Formats: sequence, structure tokens, C-alpha cells
Amino acid sequence: MTDDTKTKGPASYFPSIEKKYGQPIDHWLDLLGAVSGKKHMEMVAWLKAEHGMGHGHANALVAHYLASAKK
Repeated sequence: MTDDTKTKGPASYFPSIEKKYGQPIDHWLDLLGAVSGKKHMEMVAWLKAEHGMGHGHANALVAHYLASAKK
């Protein structure tokens, strides 16, 4: 991949999230829909506590989810 085609931002974490947790990204985004009324860090804490996700992975998913919801 060249620098122009390399995935950047939260989505750059997606391959490792899918590999480590065994679920597609859509699964996690659907789960976040259930807690969408919470603040960013509350959603991150929820993923960490309820699903054993690491902070970086949880933060990337929440950032992507919230950015997508604004569009």
C-alpha cells in the first residue's frame, strides 16, 4: 500500500479488532447502537467492561461510530 491508500484514523484498527475479538466491525457498531445515548468515554468503558476490549480498540470503534452517526 502506498501512503495515499493506507487506511488512517479509527478504521486502521479494524483488521486487528476483527482478528482479536472474532467478530466483524458491524457487530461492534450494532452493539454500540444499544448504548448510543452515552458519552464517548462511557461507551469506551462499556466495551472494555462488558466485552473485555482493550482501550485503543474500544476508543477506535466509538470514535468511528460517533463520526458515522453525525453524517
